[in-house]
Amino acid sequence: MRPASPWWRLLTVALVLLIGAGMYWATLKVNYQWRWERVPEYLLVTGGEEVPAPFDGTVAVSGKQIRITPLLGGEAQVIPEIDVVQVSDGEIVFAGNTVGKKAGITPGPLLVGLWVTLKISALSLVFALVLGLIAGLGRVAHNPAARDLAAIYVELIRGTPLLVQMFIVYFFLGTVLNLSGFVAGVTSLAVFTGAYVAEIVRAGIEAVPKGQMEAARSLGMSHWQGMRKVVLPQALKRSLPPLAGQGINLIKDSSLVSIMALTDLTKAGREVVSSTFSPFEVWFTVALMYLLLTGALSVYVRKLEKKMAHD
Repeated sequence: MRPASPWWRLLTVALVLLIGAGMYWATLKVNYQWRWERVPEYLLVTGGEEVPAPFDGTVAVSGKQIRITPLLGGEAQVIPEIDVVQVSDGEIVFAGNTVGKKAGITPGPLLVGLWVTLKISALSLVFALVLGLIAGLGRVAHNPAARDLAAIYVELIRGTPLLVQMFIVYFFLGTVLNLSGFVAGVTSLAVFTGAYVAEIVRAGIEAVPKGQMEAARSLGMSHWQGMRKVVLPQALKRSLPPLAGQGINLIKDSSLVSIMALTDLTKAGREVVSSTFSPFEVWFTVALMYLLLTGALSVYVRKLEKKMAHD
């Protein structure tokens, strides 16, 4: 293949710079003051970890130790190793009030939200792959009941919006089964993504020539053995790119779990914006964090594709 002209690279750089200049011009039009220097504190908090009062009580300070005696009676509690004491001896505090700080670096709200997004996305993806594989095999099964059930599941889930499904799972099933917001979020994402994975698996299996299964059966394998040892490995190689795309969509769709009172990356961004009034910096940072997640998944899948191509 003949190498591309460097002028195309220059055109790409010029277009990116033009878009950046346009965005900067737009901020000048609204007289926006950028505060990028504040972004690091949304990621890492260097001022120390706040120590809250466990209950309503009276404070007794001894050096860097705080002893709190409950107002309504009961056993007093000692909070040791307070680096910065923020209450005085004899002061009355209420549950949740900050009594001091422990020195150190703690994750900021955006990193905490990123961790929640990672947990939800990873668990949802695992369950979606299992559910999608089962439904995909059901779509190509010889049993009419398995085909019909898999088809109903796929069409029902793909034909309704994810947000509506989340409302049903969280407010209906969550109430009936007493599910936490985290479990409801993982369930919604896994069921939704599993329907798309099922179609990817079905397409991958049907793309494998039928002669492969016939050859496996002629060697004495059962239908399940031929599917597991011959057809599915080949289908997986063909399905990796769309599966990666579906995984990326799942990470982005996880932003909807904020309706379940979960402080994921998107909700953490909203909370930071509401308290700092720095929407542009925060949302650009949140977008970059999502981009890093999806980019890492894409790189991993490309490496996996190359490895499987050489096997």
